[in-house]
Amino acid sequence: MSTTIAPDPQVTAVPFSRLLRVELRKLVDTRAGFWLLVAIGAITVAVIGVFLFVADPDQLTYLNFVGATATPQSILLPVLGILAVTAEWSQRTGLVTFTLEPSRIRVAVAKLVAVTLVGLLSVVVALGVAALSNVAGAAFLDGAGTWNVGAANVRDFFALQLIGLVQGFAFGMLLMNTAAAIVLYYVLPIAWNVLFSMVGALDNVAPWLDLNTAMAPAFEQQTFQATDWAHIAVSGTIWVLLPLAFGLLRLLRREVKSA
Repeated sequence: MSTTIAPDPQVTAVPFSRLLRVELRKLVDTRAGFWLLVAIGAITVAVIGVFLFVADPDQLTYLNFVGATATPQSILLPVLGILAVTAEWSQRTGLVTFTLEPSRIRVAVAKLVAVTLVGLLSVVVALGVAALSNVAGAAFLDGAGTWNVGAANVRDFFALQLIGLVQGFAFGMLLMNTAAAIVLYYVLPIAWNVLFSMVGALDNVAPWLDLNTAMAPAFEQQTFQATDWAHIAVSGTIWVLLPLAFGLLRLLRREVKSA
């Protein structure tokens, strides 16, 4: 005769806010995560400093300063997304994490929200550093000092960085190995982009299948147009949403070991 054990009403689920705080703390608990965040800030400031003293005075505008911050952040922020997932396996903390919170989906969502918040903060800091640099350039280097940035420019800057961040997170969840995820994240899209660049017959389909090509108008035209968003939606599904979905499926099925 089987018996059913009723759940203890005094036992409640871990609040999502607590999971989020834990995942935010994990981003700086390890040396890799801490120094990556330091590197993002230091390299962003360094690039701005170089641009401030190398560019011609008429190029010292807010839009160009914002563009200068885009490169280091677009390179390093995705690594933060990768580390947020792979640290559970490389640091052997997965057994503790998934014992304290058995719902792996809740943990994954908390990780994604945590890296997104840090990514948003990084972009806000970059915009602030660019603003201060623009003021300094106009005051001390006779720079143009124009504030030629609209809401669309800011929106697209956020979109570029967050798409790369979530893509890194997706690759990390799919592979669950830091080195493999980092290598694949950088090598595979570049190789794919080179293929479309070399084969002229693929020019028309490149924005639909290659995420780098789809996001290129943000650098060429400064803002995305309606057709550009359609390209990003399709190519983003291929390069971001599908890896994220398969990564989540693998997370739900993978055995967690302590060693």
